[in-house]
Amino acid sequence: MTKKESIQQLIIKQGILPLYYHESSGVSITILKALYQAGIRAVEYTNRGENALTNFTLLLQMAKEEMPGMHLGIGTIKSIATAEAFIAAGANFIICPIIDPAVGAIVQKAGLLWIPGCMTSTEIHTAEMSGASIVKIFSGSVVGPSYITAIKELFPNLLFMPTGGVDTTEENLKAWFDNGVCAVGMGSKLITKKMMEEKKFDELQEQTAAVLQLVKKIKNK
Repeated sequence: MTKKESIQQLIIKQGILPLYYHESSGVSITILKALYQAGIRAVEYTNRGENALTNFTLLLQMAKEEMPGMHLGIGTIKSIATAEAFIAAGANFIICPIIDPAVGAIVQKAGLLWIPGCMTSTEIHTAEMSGASIVKIFSGSVVGPSYITAIKELFPNLLFMPTGGVDTTEENLKAWFDNGVCAVGMGSKLITKKMMEEKKFDELQEQTAAVLQLVKKIKNK
């Protein structure tokens, strides 16, 4: 199994892909540790601030030293130059909020999993023709779970992961998985602004572990 395939299988097995960014490297590391202790083994750090590359490099080093089995991807990648910088830093996978075939080509040449962000059927088709095997549906809150059922019929060979608006409740998660997603991306609904501001990292660990169990229960029904 290739690295690309193994990461994809890990995300599918995990069922959720936590994503976050914090300007503080210390807070970023503490969040990653909390997620790891909860059972998470794949995380998307987002390229949403000037410290992203520096912090991501530190997170990769920390994961290598203290978190066996942790795989870190970078999200919010919109250009070839940015993709190349994070690939050089050691990113395990690349996630984009858009579909840019040129970025996809760079990522796949490096042998990494590329998850482009799409919304329309034309964008999804472009992603598939550009080599994507899993597509991020963004924003999930706009299209809703039923969109997945409709779009899956058109693209039976693709996997779908909604991000944006996915909640931690059993009702919401069940709706997404019942409609055929392979996993869900979870940002501020899981790693809330309040948790970060008040440094409630134990609460984050407990909540993440609970969501993992909930997803496992839903998928095994």
